[in-house]
Amino acid sequence: MTGSFALLRHRRFLPLFVTQLLGAFNDNLFKNAMVLFVVYGVFNSEEQETLFSAVATGLFILPFFLLSALAGQLADTRDKARIIRIVKFCEILIMLVGGIGLVLAWMGFAVHLIAIPLMMLALFAMGIHSTFFGPIKYAILPQHLESDEVLAGTGLVEAGTYIAILAGTILAGVIDVEWAALGVVLVAGLGYWTGRKVPPAPPEHEETGIDWHIIRSSVALVRGTMHIPRLYLAILSISFFWTIGAVLFIQFPPLVKNILHADKSVASLFLAIFSVGIAIGSVAVNRLLKGQVSARYSPASVIVMGAFVVAFYWVCRNWGAEPAGTLYDIGGFLGHPSVIPLLLSLLGIAISGGMFVVPLYAFLTTTVPKDQTARTVAANNIVNSGAMVAGSLLAMGLGFAGVGVVDQLLMSAAMCLISAWLAVKLHRACD
Repeated sequence: MTGSFALLRHRRFLPLFVTQLLGAFNDNLFKNAMVLFVVYGVFNSEEQETLFSAVATGLFILPFFLLSALAGQLADTRDKARIIRIVKFCEILIMLVGGIGLVLAWMGFAVHLIAIPLMMLALFAMGIHSTFFGPIKYAILPQHLESDEVLAGTGLVEAGTYIAILAGTILAGVIDVEWAALGVVLVAGLGYWTGRKVPPAPPEHEETGIDWHIIRSSVALVRGTMHIPRLYLAILSISFFWTIGAVLFIQFPPLVKNILHADKSVASLFLAIFSVGIAIGSVAVNRLLKGQVSARYSPASVIVMGAFVVAFYWVCRNWGAEPAGTLYDIGGFLGHPSVIPLLLSLLGIAISGGMFVVPLYAFLTTTVPKDQTARTVAANNIVNSGAMVAGSLLAMGLGFAGVGVVDQLLMSAAMCLISAWLAVKLHRACD
Protein backbone atom coordinates (compact mmCIF):
# COMPACT_ATOMS: atom_id res chain seq x y z
CA MET A 1 0.00 0.00 0.00
CA THR A 2 3.05 2.24 0.38
CA GLY A 3 3.19 2.50 -3.39
CA SER A 4 -0.45 3.52 -3.48
CA PHE A 5 0.07 6.40 -1.04
CA ALA A 6 3.08 7.51 -3.10
CA LEU A 7 0.57 8.71 -5.71
CA LEU A 8 -0.38 11.47 -3.27
CA ARG A 9 3.00 13.11 -3.88
CA HIS A 10 2.23 13.75 -7.54
CA ARG A 11 0.28 16.61 -9.08
CA ARG A 12 -1.17 14.16 -11.61
CA PHE A 13 -3.20 12.64 -8.74
CA LEU A 14 -3.22 14.79 -5.58
CA PRO A 15 -5.36 17.78 -6.75
CA LEU A 16 -8.02 15.44 -8.15
CA PHE A 17 -7.96 13.39 -4.94
CA VAL A 18 -8.39 16.48 -2.73
CA THR A 19 -11.07 18.00 -4.96
CA GLN A 20 -13.07 14.78 -4.89
CA LEU A 21 -12.57 14.50 -1.12
CA LEU A 22 -13.86 18.05 -0.53
CA GLY A 23 -16.86 17.48 -2.80
CA ALA A 24 -17.84 14.28 -0.99
CA PHE A 25 -17.38 16.04 2.37
CA ASN A 26 -19.62 18.91 1.30
CA ASP A 27 -22.32 16.65 -0.14
CA ASN A 28 -22.61 14.82 3.14
CA LEU A 29 -22.27 17.79 5.45
CA PHE A 30 -25.15 19.48 3.65
CA LYS A 31 -27.36 16.43 3.12
CA ASN A 32 -26.98 15.08 6.64
CA ALA A 33 -27.38 18.47 8.29
CA MET A 34 -30.62 18.86 6.35
CA VAL A 35 -31.97 15.33 6.94
CA LEU A 36 -31.06 15.20 10.63
CA PHE A 37 -32.59 18.63 11.26
CA VAL A 38 -35.85 17.67 9.55
CA VAL A 39 -36.08 14.15 11.06
CA TYR A 40 -35.36 15.32 14.61
CA GLY A 41 -36.72 18.86 14.51
CA VAL A 42 -39.70 18.89 12.13
CA PHE A 43 -41.40 15.48 11.74
CA ASN A 44 -42.69 13.23 14.53
CA SER A 45 -43.58 9.88 12.92
CA GLU A 46 -41.53 7.03 11.46
CA GLU A 47 -43.56 7.09 8.22
CA GLN A 48 -42.95 10.83 7.63
CA GLU A 49 -39.27 10.54 8.49
CA THR A 50 -38.71 7.53 6.23
CA LEU A 51 -40.60 9.24 3.41
CA PHE A 52 -38.52 12.43 3.72
CA SER A 53 -35.27 10.47 3.83
CA ALA A 54 -36.32 8.47 0.76
CA VAL A 55 -37.40 11.59 -1.19
CA ALA A 56 -34.14 13.35 -0.34
CA THR A 57 -32.14 10.33 -1.52
CA GLY A 58 -34.22 10.06 -4.69
CA LEU A 59 -33.80 13.75 -5.53
CA PHE A 60 -30.03 13.52 -5.21
CA ILE A 61 -29.88 10.38 -7.37
CA LEU A 62 -32.33 11.45 -10.10
CA PRO A 63 -29.84 13.63 -12.05
CA PHE A 64 -27.52 10.63 -12.40
CA PHE A 65 -30.32 8.82 -14.21
CA LEU A 66 -31.25 11.75 -16.42
CA LEU A 67 -27.92 13.42 -17.22
CA SER A 68 -25.16 10.81 -16.95
CA ALA A 69 -25.07 10.21 -20.72
CA LEU A 70 -24.54 13.91 -21.39
CA ALA A 71 -21.92 14.07 -18.63
CA GLY A 72 -20.06 11.09 -20.09
CA GLN A 73 -20.03 12.58 -23.59
CA LEU A 74 -18.64 15.87 -22.29
CA ALA A 75 -15.97 14.16 -20.21
CA ASP A 76 -14.75 12.05 -23.14
CA THR A 77 -14.82 14.82 -25.75
CA ARG A 78 -13.71 17.90 -23.76
CA ASP A 79 -10.81 18.69 -21.45
CA LYS A 80 -11.68 17.05 -18.13
CA ALA A 81 -9.75 19.58 -16.05
CA ARG A 82 -11.75 22.44 -17.58
CA ILE A 83 -15.03 20.68 -16.78
CA ILE A 84 -13.85 20.22 -13.18
CA ARG A 85 -13.28 23.98 -12.84
CA ILE A 86 -16.75 24.78 -14.22
CA VAL A 87 -18.49 22.20 -12.04
CA LYS A 88 -16.71 23.31 -8.86
CA PHE A 89 -17.60 26.97 -9.52
CA CYS A 90 -21.24 25.93 -9.81
CA GLU A 91 -20.93 24.19 -6.44
CA ILE A 92 -20.28 27.54 -4.78
CA LEU A 93 -23.56 28.93 -6.17
CA ILE A 94 -25.48 25.78 -5.20
CA MET A 95 -24.21 25.86 -1.64
CA LEU A 96 -25.16 29.51 -1.28
CA VAL A 97 -28.77 28.47 -1.98
CA GLY A 98 -28.52 25.45 0.32
CA GLY A 99 -26.91 27.54 3.05
CA ILE A 100 -29.77 30.04 2.92
CA GLY A 101 -32.23 27.15 3.31
CA LEU A 102 -30.36 25.82 6.35
CA VAL A 103 -30.27 29.27 7.98
CA LEU A 104 -33.99 29.81 7.38
CA ALA A 105 -34.70 26.39 8.89
CA TRP A 106 -32.58 27.28 11.94
CA MET A 107 -34.51 30.56 12.31
CA GLY A 108 -37.82 28.71 12.04
CA PHE A 109 -38.87 30.97 9.17
CA ALA A 110 -41.37 29.34 6.77
CA VAL A 111 -39.75 25.93 7.28
CA HIS A 112 -42.24 23.95 5.16
CA LEU A 113 -42.93 26.69 2.62
CA ILE A 114 -39.44 28.06 1.90
CA ALA A 115 -36.62 26.47 3.89
CA ILE A 116 -37.23 22.81 3.01
CA PRO A 117 -37.92 23.53 -0.70
CA LEU A 118 -34.69 25.59 -0.90
CA MET A 119 -32.71 22.78 0.71
CA MET A 120 -34.27 20.19 -1.59
CA LEU A 121 -33.50 22.37 -4.62
CA ALA A 122 -29.86 22.63 -3.54
CA LEU A 123 -29.72 18.88 -2.95
CA PHE A 124 -31.05 18.21 -6.45
CA ALA A 125 -28.52 20.67 -7.88
CA MET A 126 -25.71 18.93 -5.97
CA GLY A 127 -26.89 15.72 -7.62
CA ILE A 128 -26.41 17.45 -11.00
CA HIS A 129 -22.96 18.62 -9.85
CA SER A 130 -21.97 15.09 -8.87
CA THR A 131 -23.40 13.67 -12.10
CA PHE A 132 -20.98 15.74 -14.16
CA PHE A 133 -18.03 15.27 -11.81
CA GLY A 134 -18.50 11.51 -11.34
CA PRO A 135 -17.37 10.24 -14.77
CA ILE A 136 -14.33 12.50 -14.64
CA LYS A 137 -12.95 11.31 -11.31
CA TYR A 138 -12.64 7.75 -12.66
CA ALA A 139 -12.01 8.41 -16.36
CA ILE A 140 -9.13 10.80 -15.68
CA LEU A 141 -7.21 8.13 -13.74
CA PRO A 142 -6.13 5.99 -16.76
CA GLN A 143 -5.12 9.22 -18.47
CA HIS A 144 -2.89 10.50 -15.65
CA LEU A 145 -1.74 7.19 -14.11
CA GLU A 146 0.19 4.19 -15.38
CA SER A 147 -1.78 1.01 -16.06
CA ASP A 148 -0.47 -0.68 -12.89
CA GLU A 149 -1.46 2.37 -10.81
CA VAL A 150 -5.13 2.53 -11.83
CA LEU A 151 -6.46 0.07 -9.22
CA ALA A 152 -4.42 1.77 -6.49
CA GLY A 153 -5.68 5.17 -7.62
CA THR A 154 -9.27 3.91 -7.70
CA GLY A 155 -8.88 2.46 -4.21
CA LEU A 156 -7.46 5.72 -2.86
CA VAL A 157 -10.27 7.74 -4.47
CA GLU A 158 -12.87 5.38 -2.95
CA ALA A 159 -11.17 5.34 0.46
CA GLY A 160 -10.75 9.13 0.41
CA THR A 161 -14.37 9.56 -0.61
CA TYR A 162 -15.62 7.56 2.35
CA ILE A 163 -13.25 9.25 4.79
CA ALA A 164 -14.71 12.54 3.53
CA ILE A 165 -18.22 11.15 3.93
CA LEU A 166 -17.23 10.16 7.47
CA ALA A 167 -16.00 13.65 8.30
CA GLY A 168 -19.01 15.39 6.77
CA THR A 169 -21.42 13.00 8.45
CA ILE A 170 -19.86 13.37 11.90
CA LEU A 171 -19.71 17.15 11.61
CA ALA A 172 -23.37 17.33 10.52
CA GLY A 173 -24.37 15.48 13.70
CA VAL A 174 -22.43 17.61 16.16
CA ILE A 175 -22.58 21.22 14.91
CA ASP A 176 -25.56 23.51 14.78
CA VAL A 177 -27.29 23.91 11.44
CA GLU A 178 -26.28 27.58 11.03
CA TRP A 179 -22.58 26.62 11.20
CA ALA A 180 -23.20 23.86 8.68
CA ALA A 181 -24.60 26.54 6.35
CA LEU A 182 -21.39 28.55 6.61
CA GLY A 183 -19.23 25.44 6.28
CA VAL A 184 -20.71 24.21 3.00
CA VAL A 185 -20.07 27.55 1.29
CA LEU A 186 -16.45 27.75 2.51
CA VAL A 187 -15.68 24.16 1.50
CA ALA A 188 -17.17 24.76 -1.96
CA GLY A 189 -14.78 27.68 -2.40
CA LEU A 190 -11.81 25.56 -1.32
CA GLY A 191 -12.88 22.80 -3.73
CA TYR A 192 -12.90 25.28 -6.60
CA TRP A 193 -9.34 26.34 -5.72
CA THR A 194 -8.01 22.76 -5.61
CA GLY A 195 -9.91 21.90 -8.79
CA ARG A 196 -7.95 24.58 -10.63
CA LYS A 197 -4.75 22.66 -9.79
CA VAL A 198 -5.77 19.49 -11.70
CA PRO A 199 -3.42 19.10 -14.71
CA PRO A 200 -4.93 19.35 -18.21
CA ALA A 201 -6.64 16.21 -19.43
CA PRO A 202 -7.53 16.79 -23.08
CA PRO A 203 -9.72 14.31 -24.98
CA GLU A 204 -7.95 11.34 -26.52
CA HIS A 205 -9.30 12.35 -29.95
CA GLU A 206 -10.50 15.59 -31.51
CA GLU A 207 -13.59 17.17 -29.97
CA THR A 208 -16.79 15.84 -31.50
CA GLY A 209 -20.45 16.77 -31.41
CA ILE A 210 -22.68 16.18 -28.38
CA ASP A 211 -26.10 14.52 -28.48
CA TRP A 212 -28.11 16.84 -26.22
CA HIS A 213 -31.23 14.62 -26.31
CA ILE A 214 -30.89 13.11 -22.83
CA ILE A 215 -33.27 10.16 -23.35
CA ARG A 216 -31.90 9.11 -26.75
CA SER A 217 -28.29 9.53 -25.65
CA SER A 218 -28.92 7.62 -22.40
CA VAL A 219 -30.50 4.67 -24.20
CA ALA A 220 -27.72 4.63 -26.81
CA LEU A 221 -25.02 4.84 -24.15
CA VAL A 222 -26.37 2.00 -22.03
CA ARG A 223 -27.01 -0.15 -25.10
CA GLY A 224 -23.51 0.52 -26.39
CA THR A 225 -21.92 -0.44 -23.07
CA MET A 226 -23.98 -3.34 -21.78
CA HIS A 227 -23.25 -5.59 -24.77
CA ILE A 228 -19.74 -6.18 -23.36
CA PRO A 229 -20.17 -9.16 -20.98
CA ARG A 230 -17.62 -8.02 -18.39
CA LEU A 231 -19.10 -4.51 -18.23
CA TYR A 232 -22.67 -5.81 -18.21
CA LEU A 233 -22.02 -8.03 -15.19
CA ALA A 234 -19.87 -5.46 -13.38
CA ILE A 235 -22.48 -2.72 -13.81
CA LEU A 236 -25.35 -4.94 -12.64
CA SER A 237 -23.33 -6.08 -9.61
CA ILE A 238 -22.47 -2.48 -8.67
CA SER A 239 -26.11 -1.45 -9.17
CA PHE A 240 -27.43 -4.04 -6.75
CA PHE A 241 -24.76 -3.01 -4.23
CA TRP A 242 -25.79 0.65 -4.36
CA THR A 243 -29.45 -0.27 -4.19
CA ILE A 244 -28.65 -2.01 -0.92
CA GLY A 245 -26.62 1.01 0.17
CA ALA A 246 -29.41 3.45 -0.69
CA VAL A 247 -31.98 1.45 1.29
CA LEU A 248 -29.65 1.27 4.30
CA PHE A 249 -28.92 5.00 4.23
CA ILE A 250 -32.65 5.75 3.96
CA GLN A 251 -33.34 3.55 6.97
CA PHE A 252 -30.58 4.77 9.28
CA PRO A 253 -32.06 8.07 10.63
CA PRO A 254 -35.60 6.74 11.35
CA LEU A 255 -34.20 3.41 12.60
CA VAL A 256 -31.87 5.14 15.05
CA LYS A 257 -34.61 7.45 16.31
CA ASN A 258 -37.58 5.06 16.50
CA ILE A 259 -36.06 1.58 17.01
CA LEU A 260 -32.81 2.26 18.85
CA HIS A 261 -34.31 5.32 20.61
CA ALA A 262 -31.20 7.46 20.11
CA ASP A 263 -30.58 11.08 19.18
CA LYS A 264 -29.07 12.56 16.02
CA SER A 265 -25.48 12.20 17.23
CA VAL A 266 -25.99 8.41 17.17
CA ALA A 267 -27.50 8.59 13.67
CA SER A 268 -24.37 10.47 12.63
CA LEU A 269 -22.22 7.80 14.32
CA PHE A 270 -23.98 5.09 12.27
CA LEU A 271 -23.26 6.81 8.99
CA ALA A 272 -19.69 7.48 10.09
CA ILE A 273 -19.02 3.83 10.96
CA PHE A 274 -20.44 2.80 7.59
CA SER A 275 -18.10 5.21 5.83
CA VAL A 276 -15.04 4.02 7.80
CA GLY A 277 -15.87 0.43 6.95
CA ILE A 278 -16.15 1.12 3.22
CA ALA A 279 -12.76 2.89 3.32
CA ILE A 280 -11.16 -0.05 5.16
CA GLY A 281 -12.61 -2.51 2.66
CA SER A 282 -11.42 -0.39 -0.27
CA VAL A 283 -7.83 -0.40 0.94
CA ALA A 284 -7.87 -4.04 2.09
CA VAL A 285 -9.01 -5.47 -1.23
CA ASN A 286 -6.31 -3.58 -3.10
CA ARG A 287 -3.69 -5.18 -0.86
CA LEU A 288 -5.19 -8.63 -1.41
CA LEU A 289 -5.29 -8.20 -5.18
CA LYS A 290 -1.82 -6.57 -5.35
CA GLY A 291 -2.91 -4.18 -8.09
CA GLN A 292 -4.60 -6.82 -10.26
CA VAL A 293 -8.07 -6.04 -11.59
CA SER A 294 -10.08 -9.10 -10.56
CA ALA A 295 -13.47 -10.00 -9.11
CA ARG A 296 -12.31 -13.16 -7.36
CA TYR A 297 -13.00 -11.82 -3.84
CA SER A 298 -16.28 -10.08 -4.73
CA PRO A 299 -18.73 -13.05 -4.40
CA ALA A 300 -17.47 -14.03 -0.95
CA SER A 301 -17.38 -10.38 0.17
CA VAL A 302 -21.01 -9.69 -0.66
CA ILE A 303 -22.20 -12.97 0.90
CA VAL A 304 -20.41 -11.97 4.10
CA MET A 305 -22.07 -8.56 3.78
CA GLY A 306 -25.50 -10.23 3.64
CA ALA A 307 -24.67 -12.27 6.75
CA PHE A 308 -23.74 -9.09 8.62
CA VAL A 309 -27.03 -7.47 7.51
CA VAL A 310 -28.93 -10.40 9.04
CA ALA A 311 -26.90 -10.04 12.25
CA PHE A 312 -27.65 -6.31 12.29
CA TYR A 313 -31.37 -7.08 11.81
CA TRP A 314 -31.35 -9.56 14.70
CA VAL A 315 -29.72 -7.09 17.12
CA CYS A 316 -32.13 -4.29 16.13
CA ARG A 317 -35.08 -6.64 16.50
CA ASN A 318 -34.12 -7.41 20.08
CA TRP A 319 -32.87 -3.99 21.10
CA GLY A 320 -35.40 -3.33 23.87
CA ALA A 321 -37.74 -0.62 25.08
CA GLU A 322 -37.30 3.14 24.88
CA PRO A 323 -35.52 4.83 27.84
CA ALA A 324 -37.88 6.77 30.07
CA GLY A 325 -38.74 10.19 28.71
CA THR A 326 -35.79 10.82 26.39
CA LEU A 327 -33.59 9.52 23.57
CA TYR A 328 -30.17 7.99 24.18
CA ASP A 329 -27.24 10.32 23.68
CA ILE A 330 -23.87 8.91 22.63
CA GLY A 331 -22.94 7.96 26.19
CA GLY A 332 -26.22 6.24 26.93
CA PHE A 333 -26.21 4.45 23.60
CA LEU A 334 -22.66 3.13 24.08
CA GLY A 335 -23.69 1.83 27.51
CA HIS A 336 -26.46 -0.38 26.05
CA PRO A 337 -25.69 -4.11 26.48
CA SER A 338 -26.26 -4.84 22.77
CA VAL A 339 -24.19 -1.97 21.38
CA ILE A 340 -21.03 -3.99 20.63
CA PRO A 341 -22.68 -6.64 18.40
CA LEU A 342 -24.74 -3.87 16.76
CA LEU A 343 -21.73 -1.73 15.82
CA LEU A 344 -19.58 -4.72 14.84
CA SER A 345 -22.28 -5.98 12.49
CA LEU A 346 -22.61 -2.48 10.98
CA LEU A 347 -18.85 -2.25 10.51
CA GLY A 348 -18.82 -5.72 8.96
CA ILE A 349 -21.49 -4.70 6.44
CA ALA A 350 -19.38 -1.74 5.35
CA ILE A 351 -15.97 -3.46 5.18
CA SER A 352 -17.28 -6.38 3.14
CA GLY A 353 -19.19 -3.94 0.93
CA GLY A 354 -16.03 -1.96 0.19
CA MET A 355 -14.16 -5.16 -0.67
CA PHE A 356 -16.96 -6.13 -3.03
CA VAL A 357 -17.41 -2.93 -5.02
CA VAL A 358 -13.96 -1.36 -5.53
CA PRO A 359 -12.58 -4.02 -7.93
CA LEU A 360 -15.77 -3.75 -9.97
CA TYR A 361 -15.21 -0.02 -10.52
CA ALA A 362 -11.72 -0.82 -11.78
CA PHE A 363 -13.31 -3.00 -14.51
CA LEU A 364 -15.16 0.06 -15.81
CA THR A 365 -11.96 2.00 -16.54
CA THR A 366 -9.71 -0.84 -17.72
CA THR A 367 -12.02 -2.81 -20.03
CA VAL A 368 -12.51 -0.12 -22.69
CA PRO A 369 -10.14 2.29 -24.53
CA LYS A 370 -9.22 5.48 -22.65
CA ASP A 371 -11.38 7.64 -24.90
CA GLN A 372 -14.48 5.69 -23.80
CA THR A 373 -13.89 5.45 -20.05
CA ALA A 374 -15.99 8.45 -19.02
CA ARG A 375 -18.97 7.22 -21.05
CA THR A 376 -18.57 3.76 -19.53
CA VAL A 377 -18.65 5.25 -16.03
CA ALA A 378 -21.66 7.35 -17.10
CA ALA A 379 -23.50 4.25 -18.35
CA ASN A 380 -22.78 2.64 -14.99
CA ASN A 381 -24.17 5.73 -13.23
CA ILE A 382 -27.39 5.57 -15.27
CA VAL A 383 -28.03 1.94 -14.36
CA ASN A 384 -26.89 2.47 -10.75
CA SER A 385 -29.11 5.50 -10.24
CA GLY A 386 -32.11 3.76 -11.77
CA ALA A 387 -31.61 0.84 -9.38
CA MET A 388 -31.16 3.19 -6.42
CA VAL A 389 -34.30 5.17 -7.28
CA ALA A 390 -36.13 1.84 -7.54
CA GLY A 391 -34.76 0.90 -4.12
CA SER A 392 -35.93 4.24 -2.69
CA LEU A 393 -39.41 3.72 -4.15
CA LEU A 394 -39.48 0.19 -2.81
CA ALA A 395 -38.53 1.42 0.67
CA MET A 396 -41.27 4.06 0.47
CA GLY A 397 -43.81 1.49 -0.74
CA LEU A 398 -42.94 -0.96 2.01
CA GLY A 399 -43.24 1.84 4.54
CA PHE A 400 -46.70 2.78 3.28
CA ALA A 401 -47.63 -0.92 3.40
CA GLY A 402 -46.74 -1.04 7.08
CA VAL A 403 -43.39 -2.85 6.79
CA GLY A 404 -41.12 -1.35 9.43
CA VAL A 405 -37.56 -0.20 8.86
CA VAL A 406 -36.17 -3.20 10.75
CA ASP A 407 -37.99 -5.75 8.61
CA GLN A 408 -36.81 -3.96 5.46
CA LEU A 409 -33.27 -4.95 6.41
CA LEU A 410 -34.07 -8.51 5.34
CA MET A 411 -34.76 -7.22 1.81
CA SER A 412 -31.23 -5.80 1.76
CA ALA A 413 -29.80 -9.15 2.86
CA ALA A 414 -31.66 -10.98 0.10
CA MET A 415 -30.32 -8.56 -2.51
CA CYS A 416 -26.77 -9.47 -1.44
CA LEU A 417 -27.39 -12.97 -2.79
CA ILE A 418 -28.26 -11.54 -6.21
CA SER A 419 -25.09 -9.44 -6.20
CA ALA A 420 -23.04 -12.52 -5.27
CA TRP A 421 -24.52 -14.51 -8.16
CA LEU A 422 -23.67 -11.71 -10.59
CA ALA A 423 -20.14 -11.41 -9.20
CA VAL A 424 -19.58 -15.16 -9.66
CA LYS A 425 -20.63 -14.86 -13.30
CA LEU A 426 -18.28 -11.88 -13.74
CA HIS A 427 -15.35 -13.77 -12.23
CA ARG A 428 -15.99 -16.71 -14.51
CA ALA A 429 -16.31 -14.46 -17.56
CA CYS A 430 -12.89 -12.98 -16.83
CA ASP A 431 -11.06 -16.30 -16.38
